[in-house]
Amino acid sequence: MTFFQTKQLGFSTEYLGQIRLVGALASLAGVGVYNYGLKATPLRTIFLWTALLGTGLGFTQLILITGTNLRFGISNEVFALADTTLLTVLGQVSFMPVLVLASRLCPEGVEATLFATLMSVLNAGGFTGQALGSALTTVFGVTSDDFGHLPQLVTFVTLCTLAPLPLLRLIPPASTLAAAEEHGRKDG
Repeated sequence: MTFFQTKQLGFSTEYLGQIRLVGALASLAGVGVYNYGLKATPLRTIFLWTALLGTGLGFTQLILITGTNLRFGISNEVFALADTTLLTVLGQVSFMPVLVLASRLCPEGVEATLFATLMSVLNAGGFTGQALGSALTTVFGVTSDDFGHLPQLVTFVTLCTLAPLPLLRLIPPASTLAAAEEHGRKDG
């Protein structure tokens, strides 16, 4: 999307930096939303709803790509900023339960190792996602000069975010997590 935003929409590098800054602040807001509103919500529920909402919000990229936002009087800059903010808050809300789950199931004394492993897996996933995104960009024929198939690419990638939903049943139910946490306290 960076090539599209700079070449097609004319965003300056300064404005892209401002979007990244707002994204960082939105990430902090996501932590707050989780801590103050969703901490008691079962993990499966959070993962399900953040995946579904994330998919819905992912489709908003199509509004920007097709210029539909302009027909509603919303500038590309404002739309991109709002879109990034919402998606970043949602992304952080969906990541916080991963950290909570890890902390609940982690044996005492290996917290740093678990956190390092979790970050390594996250980084490997990010690298893999970039490599797959690059390959899909080639498959769909999107280049830095030709964005003709960008809507199809965004649609496909956004729908792929639903792929992990069948795996939600592998997450222990809330009662099992509470029992594991209590067991960990007794052993420690």
